[in-house]
Amino acid sequence: MSRTVAIVEDEPALRANTADALRRHGYAVQDHASRAAAAAAFAERLPDLVIIDVGLGDEPEGGFDLCRDLRARSATLPILFLTARDSDFDVISGLRLGADDYLSKDVSLPQLTARIHALLRRVDLLRQPAAHEQVVTLRGLRLEGERMRVTWNGSEVPLTVTEFWMVNALVRRPGHVKSREQLMREAQVVVDDATVTSHVKRIRRKFEAIDPGFDEIDTVHGAGYRWRSGD
Repeated sequence: MSRTVAIVEDEPALRANTADALRRHGYAVQDHASRAAAAAAFAERLPDLVIIDVGLGDEPEGGFDLCRDLRARSATLPILFLTARDSDFDVISGLRLGADDYLSKDVSLPQLTARIHALLRRVDLLRQPAAHEQVVTLRGLRLEGERMRVTWNGSEVPLTVTEFWMVNALVRRPGHVKSREQLMREAQVVVDDATVTSHVKRIRRKFEAIDPGFDEIDTVHGAGYRWRSGD
């Protein structure tokens, strides 16, 4: 069965071009011109991945509102912004709301489809049998690899797919510094350093919401990040 990708975009030509490109790659496509139309469709059933523009019709931040609602419904649904709004403020806003990726509309279609494929491939791990679950435990942390589930002091941390793989990369080798490039490679995303930094800040905040004293992730200036060693 083909995967369903939903496109929420108010520019008809761009919406049609993106939809055609994805159908050529074998995806089933739902396209919506407004936040309201998309929300109504998603209330019936969530797609496998959502592509959202920030400005939707007369709602300058309708895409952000839609992202917030979707992330509240599912921590693992891949959400990708494709928008002309590519300032640092907008990128950080999108990531803070739970998007897994944030792309400018000038991105090439091959790059867009590669990013979509990577996000869906990672979600497939959720559906694999967990008979040989790889579990990492370190102080208050428990990371279940196949289930892509992380808990801290017994409480589940609602990480997105991208965030999970970044945490996974850090905790597999505690005490070892991972550069931003290494974190991107582990998470299978290609973004700039500022976006990686935004992801790490958001990961910290999610742990801190459970434990205000959380301080497991060290920033190593000029080098990257590390999870505190078990020593």
